Amino acid sequence: MAGADLEAAAGEAGSAGAVDAAGAPGATRSPAEAAGTRPGGDPRALVEVRGLAIAAGSLVVQSGLDFDIHRGEVLVVMGPSGCGKSTLLRHLVGLERPVAGHVLYDGHDLHRGDPAELAALRRRFGVMFQAGALWSSMSLGENVMFPMRLFARLPAAERRRRARFKLALVGLDGGFDLMPAQLSGGMRKRAALARALALDPELLFLDEPGSGLDPLNAARLDELVLNLRHHLGTAVVMVTHENASIFAVADRALYLDPLAHTMTALGPPRELLAHGPAEVRAFLQRGVVA
Repeated sequence: MAGADLEAAAGEAGSAGAVDAAGAPGATRSPAEAAGTRPGGDPRALVEVRGLAIAAGSLVVQSGLDFDIHRGEVLVVMGPSGCGKSTLLRHLVGLERPVAGHVLYDGHDLHRGDPAELAALRRRFGVMFQAGALWSSMSLGENVMFPMRLFARLPAAERRRRARFKLALVGLDGGFDLMPAQLSGGMRKRAALARALALDPELLFLDEPGSGLDPLNAARLDELVLNLRHHLGTAVVMVTHENASIFAVADRALYLDPLAHTMTALGPPRELLAHGPAEVRAFLQRGVVA
């Protein structure tokens, strides 16, 4: 889903420029200024989320979200089912427009600007959705090559070489000609991850990657995510409610509170377990072995 589905959504992202909030004639500001971020912000920040409010249909599920995604980190978005984790992910990748606030990718507002420029911006990250979303009529190799065919302008032989390499990265070397229907659940997740890596993104978004997997395969996928971060320097945002994954992969964890309808904690998981708000400690204590 690294390129094709995001490109299809690009036309829905809007094209309004960053206009001065006071509406003064001709007064415009940069996205960072419009979002209220200070000049010379955290140099580690690849993505800055400022004052974000998100909705599912007409229901605002989270508001007042302010956080950064650092280069090369694994940030886990956690919270109980129904708190808005996957909804937040869809806003972070530009598939849905926020009710309020901004998502700034390297200082560029992901939801405002020229549609062609926004589409190019979105091709800098890869997305793996919960169900994998592989094309059932394409082999694994064809699935991985599809974003390259659309955007990379590579010779066919080079697309095949790169697709085989991406599949090998996720432990599916030799799987180029397999069809999605031939895969186990764990293999399907890995294939979807390989496709998310097709355009060499600097940031990966993973929506419940361990969902539906047994504990052993979920742990293997966690290990794979850490290896990708270590060897490629890829930043990762992972949506999950699985404590084993949170403690295994997260540099920092963001907690979405379903009652307060906002984020109530952000930090390393073990620090939150020891010193976080009561509801966050209770969430993280599920299944923890001393």
